[in-house]
Amino acid sequence: MSYTVLLVEDNPHIMEINHEALMMEDYEVLQAYDGQQCMEQLAGHHVDLIVLDIMLPDSDGYTLCRKIKEDYDVPILFLSALGENEQIIRALREGGDDYMTKPYDLGVLLAHVEARLRDSHSKSRCVTYEELKLDTVSVVATYHGRDLLLTKKEFSVLLMLATHGTRPVPREELYANVWNGPAEVGRNALYTTVSRLNRKLEEAGTSLAVAFNGSEGYTLERI
Repeated sequence: MSYTVLLVEDNPHIMEINHEALMMEDYEVLQAYDGQQCMEQLAGHHVDLIVLDIMLPDSDGYTLCRKIKEDYDVPILFLSALGENEQIIRALREGGDDYMTKPYDLGVLLAHVEARLRDSHSKSRCVTYEELKLDTVSVVATYHGRDLLLTKKEFSVLLMLATHGTRPVPREELYANVWNGPAEVGRNALYTTVSRLNRKLEEAGTSLAVAFNGSEGYTLERI
């Protein structure tokens, strides 16, 4: 399973070093140099972990952390030159899940990233959305205990929609994450997969369906 890590850091040198280190460990890596870019990346991509600096050009990491946690269920690892106890305590109380100070050892950073992702993954093995329960390890989706008998692609689409809640998932994001390719690869496959998925949701007796909202993308809605 490939995880996506979002680096929020305004120092280009540190950004480059961390980016290369994470790429060497086969993580997908997104970059943001300020708070606005961070929120744009979150709106356009699924992110498994954020490595967040505190001193940013347009915001402070405390405020940004609080804003992120209001809308996204994603763990945050603070990485900052600020190392006083009061600053660490504040970061964790604002919603941070871990804290490291600069300067740091890259091996230790990678170990913290791995630990945060492992902990987050174990907690999120089962994803629920209204009456649906999705087991991300066994790749089984059930409705009131009844197996929907989804294919892996159908399960992946349903999981992305369920984890996004009411926020539409852009087609491009589904193409990239489910089919690992651009629109030419996934367009027809997505249409077919959604049609089969909706049929199985209906046959199971759910009141949920995948809806297409034009340029905004797909959502899982009650009908």
